[in-house]
Amino acid sequence: MKIATYNVNGVNGRLAVLLRWLREAEPDVVVLQELKAPQEKFPETAIRDLGYDAIWHGQKSWNGVAMLSRVGEIHETRRGLPDDPDPAQSRYIEAAVNGILIAGLYLPNGNPRPGPKFDYKLKWFDALIAHAASLFDSGLPVVIAGDFNVMPTEADVYKPERWREDALFAPEVREAFFRLTGQGWTDALRKIHPDETIYTFWDYFRNAYGRNAGLRIDHLLLSPSLTARLVDAQVDRDVRGWDKTSDHAPVWIALSDEKPSRGKKR
Repeated sequence: MKIATYNVNGVNGRLAVLLRWLREAEPDVVVLQELKAPQEKFPETAIRDLGYDAIWHGQKSWNGVAMLSRVGEIHETRRGLPDDPDPAQSRYIEAAVNGILIAGLYLPNGNPRPGPKFDYKLKWFDALIAHAASLFDSGLPVVIAGDFNVMPTEADVYKPERWREDALFAPEVREAFFRLTGQGWTDALRKIHPDETIYTFWDYFRNAYGRNAGLRIDHLLLSPSLTARLVDAQVDRDVRGWDKTSDHAPVWIALSDEKPSRGKKR
């Protein structure tokens, strides 16, 4: 099973890129961020024509998250976090698909720092951590995927000294990320690529993509039962080089089929 996360940076403006990637990569389940489209403007027909079911949580001009599946019905369990500090912002969607609970998120950017946007980011992160704890404690197979707007370590950012004051690399934000993973979640990309320089975002300016001056801010976190099934995790880096593309690249994991549990010996 192939599960992906992709910040499309405008689902309608970059629809051709999204559809091309879906056709070529054939992910089974995808969570999308930054739809930048109200609920009624989501391109449902074009996506369903490729064989994907879809649910989405839109917002005019900003934010917006969605989930696509070609491997079974999407059973929505939640949109918006419990205790979300600003429920008007469309940043979280959660559903069960093919036996896995998948949480798709778009964590606030938080800039400028300090300020109310940074305070909101930390409050939203706290709400995510609290909800993730309940998901983890459920014992279900869970993936938390999306644009976290955080580079966890210096290995996840080109020239980290230039980002010391940025909300994506702030000590409080990095600490929050490790509070989250400290619950027992596995960072899938780092599990497969523990020492590799690997990015998921390249700015549009200063030829960042050409220079590989990137950031790793898109993550997939796995509960223990899914960590045991992880066989691959990659970034479709070339998509970032396509015409009229997002500044993010799709990130995906591949999970093996669940192994049947052995019965107790009699």
